[in-house]
Amino acid sequence: MRRIGIDVGGTNTDAVLIEDGKVAGAVKAPTSEDVTGGILEALAKLGASGALKAKGIDAVMIGTTHFINAVVQRRHLSKVAALRLGLPSGATLPPFCDWPKDLAELVRGAVYMVEGGHEYDGRPFMPLDREAVAKAAREMKAKGLTAVAISSVFSPLDPSHEKEAAEIVARENPGAVITCSSDLGRIGLLERENAGLLNAALTDLARDTIAAFEKAIADSGIAAPLFITQNDGTVAEAHQAMRLPVYSFASGATNSMRGAAYLSGLDDAMVADVGGTTTDIGQLKNGFPREANSVVQVGGVRTLFRMPDLLSFGLGGGSHVSLDPLSIGPLSVGYRLLKDGIAFGGGQLTTSDVAIAAGLLPIGDRARVAHLDTATTARVFAEAKRMVEEALDRMKTESGDVPLIAVGGGAFLIPDAIEGASRVIRVEHGDCANAVGAAIAQVSGECDQIFRELSRNDAIAAAQRIAADNAVAAGADRATISTIETEDMPIAYLPGNSLRVRVRVVGSVAAGTAAAA
Repeated sequence: MRRIGIDVGGTNTDAVLIEDGKVAGAVKAPTSEDVTGGILEALAKLGASGALKAKGIDAVMIGTTHFINAVVQRRHLSKVAALRLGLPSGATLPPFCDWPKDLAELVRGAVYMVEGGHEYDGRPFMPLDREAVAKAAREMKAKGLTAVAISSVFSPLDPSHEKEAAEIVARENPGAVITCSSDLGRIGLLERENAGLLNAALTDLARDTIAAFEKAIADSGIAAPLFITQNDGTVAEAHQAMRLPVYSFASGATNSMRGAAYLSGLDDAMVADVGGTTTDIGQLKNGFPREANSVVQVGGVRTLFRMPDLLSFGLGGGSHVSLDPLSIGPLSVGYRLLKDGIAFGGGQLTTSDVAIAAGLLPIGDRARVAHLDTATTARVFAEAKRMVEEALDRMKTESGDVPLIAVGGGAFLIPDAIEGASRVIRVEHGDCANAVGAAIAQVSGECDQIFRELSRNDAIAAAQRIAADNAVAAGADRATISTIETEDMPIAYLPGNSLRVRVRVVGSVAAGTAAAA
């Protein structure tokens, strides 16, 4: 198996070739403003290294910051028609009510609320008002709104109203790209609806971005299917990922965690991924990132869907350094390090400049940072150590010391001895762990819903079947699927032996999956 893994970070675009389970080539290129240019340069460097000669490539896996950046930077977002099924009680807090004002003004195209939805025990709350849905769809079409997000009260218990409303909207507004909240989120109407609204706002960008990725791969002379990395450290076939772009929001950090597990051989450890702008700390469980079970804010919007449990803070290789008073970050020169850093002729002191002065980084012009004496560099590294120790303590789930795998291009900021870490592990190709994680990724499927009138074993088995079907739809080979996480919880306030079951499965990429798409 020969795979190319690419990860686009704020500073660098990394590309690796994995062949027969080993890293056969690894390169870095500066991330370009349009991102795609950086991918082309990385692929060109990988080709120039000779790594791509001989056999063909079986798959290309790309992790991208396009979608999360679009939300954070308020750029390239589509106007969305929000359709909520939940009247009369669901009108108090309308869609977009808890969004930052500037983002809501960019995304809110129209809001429609009609009768429908279910009770907490799965009974219909109100009959679906099909005529009101059809009227709303005709208005969307008249306003030129093609990005549609549909949410319904307690749809994770019963998504039938959302699915029927989607059929009506598609019939009345044939050009619409529809997101149903039940395909994304969990119990909690506003947070699940928000995830759907963000997804709908990104569908046009996702289509254009993935088309650009496919063109970049073709222009590089590579004939291979494309996969996009996901928040849980797995991948989805490109056209499946195009439908649900929010599942790629935090894929960069999870790629690094999966790469750290692969390169170190450890399935259970803490991982610190130090990039050019931020450090992300998370926990590996069974070789995969621990998932967050609480609300996660994305660009100021509260969401509740499949996201890793990460702590990000402003410590990276491009972080601004102030010496009096001493502070590091959160601002960073990002991909402009080779222009703005003092050791490269710029005027901004960065952590990389400090590392160059200390003799830790063999890049740049050390003479330009000769004014940074040993005491000064020691102070900066002590502050970086304090920041890492504090973050590690916040993310650990046990009182004892645990192994810490340090990866990323800025891993030089993590010392060999950290309070709370039993040992600090550095791995070969750790600076490209994100691209390695992309290259070795499997395909995942998830089920998180409430089952009624079933025994515990039957409910878990039903959830496993649904998760497996979702994995196959995303490009997995059914014969290779295995369960990596099972969680069940009785719901005391629901009748009929109700049980909430969450199952996650993974499987190998099916041969020819994307080629047939």
